[in-house]
Amino acid sequence: MDLTFITQLYIPLVTVACLIIGYILKKWIHDVDNKWIPTVCCAAGAILACLSPQGVSLTLFVSGAVSGLASTGLHQAFRQLIDNVG
Repeated sequence: MDLTFITQLYIPLVTVACLIIGYILKKWIHDVDNKWIPTVCCAAGAILACLSPQGVSLTLFVSGAVSGLASTGLHQAFRQLIDNVG
């Protein structure tokens, strides 16, 4: 199964914004359980993508959601890299 089409759905600005949102949730808002952070990033990514000047479309919605989830994966990849080096 070829999943290379997913790479076309990334929106870097939304990924960075969701990375920041996830960091704020993790470090500054202690009432949020860690299991909710990917869900919040996914929803925030979908909303942020739909706020773009291109208008609202299903493709943008899915691209935003994928970018939000990518921010969670990016955080985990960097964390594991740093933990393994140190």
